Amino acid sequence: MKLAAISVDLDEIPCYAAIHGLDVPSGSEHAIYDRALPRLAALFARESVPATFFAIGRDLDREENRTRVRALAESGHEIANHSWRHFYDLTKRPRGEVLEEIAKGGEAIVRATGIAPVGFRAPGYTIDDDVFEVLEELGYTYDSSVFPCPAYYSAKTLAIGAIRARGRQSHSIVDDPRVLIAPADPYRRGHPYWTRGKGLLELPIGVTRDGTGRMPYIGTSVVLSGEAGARVLTEMIAGRPFVNLELHGIDLADADEDGLTWLKPHQPDVRRTARAKEAALESAIRTLRRHGYELVTIAEAARRFA
Repeated sequence: MKLAAISVDLDEIPCYAAIHGLDVPSGSEHAIYDRALPRLAALFARESVPATFFAIGRDLDREENRTRVRALAESGHEIANHSWRHFYDLTKRPRGEVLEEIAKGGEAIVRATGIAPVGFRAPGYTIDDDVFEVLEELGYTYDSSVFPCPAYYSAKTLAIGAIRARGRQSHSIVDDPRVLIAPADPYRRGHPYWTRGKGLLELPIGVTRDGTGRMPYIGTSVVLSGEAGARVLTEMIAGRPFVNLELHGIDLADADEDGLTWLKPHQPDVRRTARAKEAALESAIRTLRRHGYELVTIAEAARRFA
């Protein structure tokens, strides 16, 4: 099979403030749903991409957000679970709280769309065996959190240290470093979760082919690379049976248009215009298709790989 899925984590602006230990200025807290999400929906419509959107449950308490998510589902996109409150330290919480976070996140999606989610992505990609066991207990079909990417792991670790050195506290945490040896293609998780077994189907976050350093193939790297760089990165991942391009809503945010200039010193991707980032994503999508990839939701990819 040559399948590709594009997913979007709908982390709102307070999630980025939490990463960098910042307060959110009034008026910008809904920039992802109100500004970036319509751009993403329009891009996917132009390119005929059925996408997967990972929604945070509590964000769907807002009527405008529910309306947008419902419209996405009605357009054929998948709405998947990104937990209830997006705790970056979910893996450090008691099992009962993990269960509540996943269950309530799923219930919020059902209320918004009428469709129960079948997939989950952990906040900050950080997962462990307890979270997998809860997902299996709740009947999920797949998880898409494992990110076996040395470059990303190193950059995240350094960024958390740099934020601490500036006297701020990041809410972000790092995963077990052994995740870096996890399979980069779809697999059933074992015990521990970075090994193969007979458990829940895992569809890892995209990294370039083995032999190219497992570079990150995610929205941040694609949009910061520009059109030409996006083509190169896509060439480097082409050949995997499944390409999982994970974006965040902020990947189509525009600092100047969306009231996010305060985030520019901390978040490199908002320094690019939304139009420039759109062009990079379009380049990646078209390159995938030239390589013969069929664009599907992650749920559809999970069905076929299962």
